[in-house]
Amino acid sequence: MFIWMMFVIKIPLVALLYLVWWASRSPEPEEVSEEPRGGGNDRHRPPRPRHPGPPRRGPHAEPPPLAPTRVRASGRRYSERT
Repeated sequence: MFIWMMFVIKIPLVALLYLVWWASRSPEPEEVSEEPRGGGNDRHRPPRPRHPGPPRRGPHAEPPPLAPTRVRASGRRYSERT
């Protein structure tokens, strides 16, 4: 049983070593073509417009809505605690 476990544990280690090797190898050189690639230019995109802000509050606007009233839970389950 012990020797079987030694071989089973080696499988994830070999997979990890392969993954590290694959991630650390140098990338393959890409072919550079002299043809101009279409679509787009080198300029930056214009900035996006900002979203409108929250509504202003003041003498010209309605007051903010009132907070809801608090309700205390009641029932058999809560009355046993006290």
